[in-house]
Amino acid sequence: MKKWNLLALLLCLAVILAACGSNSEEEQATSGGEAEKDAFTIGVIPVQTEGQMDIAMKKLQTLLSDELGREVSIEVYPDYNGVVEAMNYDKIDMAYLGPLTYVIAEANSNAKAIITQLIDGVPYYHSYIVTHKDSPLTSIEDLVAKAGETDFAFGDINSTSGSLIPSIELQDQGVYTSENDNKFASVRFTGSHDATALAVQNKQVDAGAIDSAIYDQLVESGKIDGDQFKTIWKSEELFQYPWAVLESTDEETIKTLQETFLAIEDPEILDAFGASGFTEATNADYESIKQAAIKQGIIKE
Repeated sequence: MKKWNLLALLLCLAVILAACGSNSEEEQATSGGEAEKDAFTIGVIPVQTEGQMDIAMKKLQTLLSDELGREVSIEVYPDYNGVVEAMNYDKIDMAYLGPLTYVIAEANSNAKAIITQLIDGVPYYHSYIVTHKDSPLTSIEDLVAKAGETDFAFGDINSTSGSLIPSIELQDQGVYTSENDNKFASVRFTGSHDATALAVQNKQVDAGAIDSAIYDQLVESGKIDGDQFKTIWKSEELFQYPWAVLESTDEETIKTLQETFLAIEDPEILDAFGASGFTEATNADYESIKQAAIKQGIIKE
């Protein structure tokens, strides 16, 4: 009789231990899931070459972590398309995008613009086509007339001011259809605005397309010599680069993000974007870019 009592006791202990182990695993899984959910991830396009934005991004990461009350992770991606893909597959919660990459993300994953930067107090910039001061080119008409003698540079293929807008202008002028179908002596994509500026300054190309705000920032920082350039074409106003969140983002988080960005006065953070401050943005602000992307067949209407 005692043997059976002992056996029953051992069986009871085994059941209790198994239950405790199961509960512990469930608690760990729940805890891990909550930790993963609590992390807020942000992807940033490389508006300049890698390494230029590290300090500012660390400061912004700390600021947003404090205000949101949760861990925030910011990663500068090596190219524009990487940020769009990360947002499309819900790998990030928020992204800093060029206007073109934003309308692609909005079309593919219902991204929602909430903030953009101010440059000298206004949320606009332009696409420039620039040449070296020694170049005989002085206007867009000169560029078109001498296309066959001109080595031309775009920035990133997914850049609004470094590719989309100038390519439409050159297409309308009858000298450009694509990288492999154009009337230029050569066409290249440098991958970034500062690389384009340096290519023009060093006379590696005859003309190049660049973001006006980044151009000004490069001159002011001494990274390029403004006296070595001429601007031969300027686009109409373009709404500045947006910070966009996933459509599923709750309104409380959006409000906190907007209030935090609007209050930023740290010069290192502002200088990283060539900004004088931040302001709210909406999807409607990028309608002209959306229509340009539709015209080029980049997105469907």
